Amino acid sequence: MSGTVAEYAPRIEALAHKLGLDYHPVDFELVPTTFMMEVAVYGLPVRMPHWSFGVRYIHELIRRSMGHSRIFEVMFPGDPCRAYLVSTNTLAENTLVTAHVLGHADFARNNQLFARFEQMAGTHIVEHAAAQAHRIEEAVGEFGQQRVEAVLDAALALEPHVDVNMELHRPDYPTEPKPPTEQKADDDPFRGRFKGLPGEKDAPGISKEHRRAPIPSAPEYDLLWFIAHYAPELEDWERDIFLAVREESFYFYPVFACHIMNEGWASYWHARLLREADFLPESLYLDAVKAHSDVVRPFAAEQQATLTVNPYHLGFSMWEHIVEEQGIEQARRICREEDDFGFVRNYLDRDLAKKLGLFVYEARSGGEIQITGRNIDAVREAILAPKFNYGAPRIAVSELRHDGTLVLVHDHASDGRGLDLNRASRVLDYLHGVWRRPVILHTVDARGEPHELQKQ
Repeated sequence: MSGTVAEYAPRIEALAHKLGLDYHPVDFELVPTTFMMEVAVYGLPVRMPHWSFGVRYIHELIRRSMGHSRIFEVMFPGDPCRAYLVSTNTLAENTLVTAHVLGHADFARNNQLFARFEQMAGTHIVEHAAAQAHRIEEAVGEFGQQRVEAVLDAALALEPHVDVNMELHRPDYPTEPKPPTEQKADDDPFRGRFKGLPGEKDAPGISKEHRRAPIPSAPEYDLLWFIAHYAPELEDWERDIFLAVREESFYFYPVFACHIMNEGWASYWHARLLREADFLPESLYLDAVKAHSDVVRPFAAEQQATLTVNPYHLGFSMWEHIVEEQGIEQARRICREEDDFGFVRNYLDRDLAKKLGLFVYEARSGGEIQITGRNIDAVREAILAPKFNYGAPRIAVSELRHDGTLVLVHDHASDGRGLDLNRASRVLDYLHGVWRRPVILHTVDARGEPHELQKQ
């Protein structure tokens, strides 16, 4: 960083430490707008090459040109944290962004969900992702663009289908069935008599030693992991691509699952740091406060209502409410222990929701929007619904048949959604291309009618 921002940044950091923020060191870097766009679209400074990121880049460029999107900064948790600030930001904006990043860094170091994934994936994701991208480029040189891109198509189509409740590095299924935990039949007179009935003995030629445990032993929701380990014809480099996409998906999950908390926490601290930074010139402070108001407003300037929640506004309002009502130490405890699900369900109360004007609505035919209620439980769940299961339908591997057929089941009762069958069919095409055996998906459509999709 250069100029006046470089002069203020150390003083803002000193104030942050004085107020109790605890974070890994932050490396700040000023970058041009084009670089920032690429980082925001790819999700990392260097990431595996794929055509879908180009599509996202064009989409983001259009939104930016229409005034619907502006990126001030991007911060990557780690040790050190990496923070990129746009060089064309004003001095006031970059002063605010510096304080905002320190709030993010504090959240990332202290939140338990971030800490768990950091422990599994390490603290150098930027360098690790760059190394993975390099290996994929080498695979392109060895196996050709078309083959590598086909594998990436499938892996990125399944990117959200990981089981974040499991470990990043987990063993394969056991090959032998688990021994029964209940009492042995020989020790139980009733079980012993039952086992002696005709037809209850083991079939001739099949011994307990040759029985294999079922695969999967229970519904398996980590599709990327399952394909990487059990696809019958994948080559090692193809498995590596699936595992690389899975690892990045694990890395991004805390950011996704704590978006409201994290942006709100960073906004709370940038506001407080600016307020207590008596070393800032008054004109700079006023301009920074104006930038703060633009960030945490509930809706765009020309609108009086919005149908989407601004996570900056909601999170900032909730943290201010919590600190005012319960104190900063209680806020820190919540910061450590919760994700957005616990945060919104436990701390978005009826009075605050009413103050923020939150409501539930439904879209009707002809584009009509009708408010259906302001019940606090319904409001909370409407905010959280897009965050369930990484925002993706909950699909599990239910069976791997002897002929290699892969059977998938959509747990629509849990995610509360039917599938767009055309889109689901396209994703199955990608999956079938790497599984290379029949694939079956049991699901329901948007009306709840059951369907079985097959790829032979």
